[in-house]
Amino acid sequence: MDLEIDIEGWPAGQWEVLAERVSKAACEIAPELANPRLVASLIFTTDEEVHALNREWRKRDKPTNVLSFPMLERDDLIHLAPDGPPEMLGDLALAYGVCAREAADKGIALNHHAAHLIVHGLLHLAGYDHEISDADAEEMEALEIKALALVAIADPYAADHQ
Repeated sequence: MDLEIDIEGWPAGQWEVLAERVSKAACEIAPELANPRLVASLIFTTDEEVHALNREWRKRDKPTNVLSFPMLERDDLIHLAPDGPPEMLGDLALAYGVCAREAADKGIALNHHAAHLIVHGLLHLAGYDHEISDADAEEMEALEIKALALVAIADPYAADHQ
């Protein structure tokens, strides 16, 4: 998967490097993402931009930490041949303010929380959905934990499960 990254409204940092590392980890735990034809866009942006996107596309009038906009159905993704023209997997948008507040509330580094949200968003683009059932939520959490472990980031749900 090729990741197109745009950064606006986030502080200086290694966000692009982080996103590339995390997307490689996501491809390892969800091999359907590793198709070389796939292209996904990731924008690190402001709460205001994510709020506008959430209001326009999701009819939710508030900012959120990450938005995902899949462009392929899961079945099409799974059966996508590795040869051929590029295919747009979808778009992700991360809101700086929401992410920073959540990281502070959890007592974790912003880059670790951003990494978690990137994996979470990529799994949504791959057709995973934690809102369908408890089993789906558990499956998605397990994949996120595995991907983050590959980049030496602790289980983001550990405190939730105690």
